[in-house]
Parts: sequence; structure tokens; C-alpha cells
Amino acid sequence: MNRSGAERRSIVGGWIANLPAPIATLNRFSITRYLLASVVSLAFDVALFMVLVAFMVDPGWASAAGYSAGIVVHWFISSSFVFPGKARGGAALHLQRLGFIGTAVLGLGITVSMVSGLSSAGVQPVMAKAAAVAVSFFAVYLTRKYGVFR
Repeated sequence: MNRSGAERRSIVGGWIANLPAPIATLNRFSITRYLLASVVSLAFDVALFMVLVAFMVDPGWASAAGYSAGIVVHWFISSSFVFPGKARGGAALHLQRLGFIGTAVLGLGITVSMVSGLSSAGVQPVMAKAAAVAVSFFAVYLTRKYGVFR
């Protein structure tokens, strides 16, 4: 069954569409919705990362824990707001979730390797995390847009 754009919109997407035109226009682009979802997920990620680093947890392990928490948040936002109408049902939903997890593992690998490597090279953990966020953001977005939620 094909649904129109209005029928595929999530509750949040419908709310954003009712905002003033310049702001609502941003809702048209999956990259801007993905950026918003990433900011929310990143808030969870970085908060946990910073708490763990403050408790003297290895920065690589702290980045893995933070990123993992962000993954869970991002799934809920991505499947309902970023790529509305792209979530599947039944067995296809399980495959989609596996694809999402696969891209999360890709981002996790990028994040942990960059944070560990840059921290070992003397870069402050927060700066290493910032660099990893930028690289993993684009790598994961592209694989989700053109693979998981196509």
C-alpha cells in the first residue's frame, strides 16, 4: 500500500510541518531530520561518555558505552521521524533492524578506533570524540539512507 507524504509523517513530523515555512522546509530533507536525531542521540552519547571519563574509565570503553546508548535513542527517532514510512513489518522489520545495528557497529568501530587512536596520540578525549562524531555521522547517514531505509 502506497501512502501519501502526509500519511507517512510521524507525529513529530506533522508538528514540524506546521511550523513557520522556513523552519518547516527543513523537514523536507532527510539529512536535516537525521541531523536533529543525531543531536539528540549525541546528547545521550556524550553525557554518558563524559560521566564515564570523569570516573576514570578508559576513553575507548567510555566512547563505546556512550555510542551504544545513542544507538538505541537513534533507532527510535530514525524509524519514526527521520525516515517515516520506511519502517517495515514482519521479517523485513527484523532485517531492517539488523541493518541498522550493522551501521551502528560501523559507526561504533569508527568512533572507538578514532577516540582510542587520537587519545593515544595525545589528543584530549573530548576533541578525539568530536572528530570521531563528524566522521561517523556521514558514514552512518549514507549507509542508512541508501541501505537500511531505502
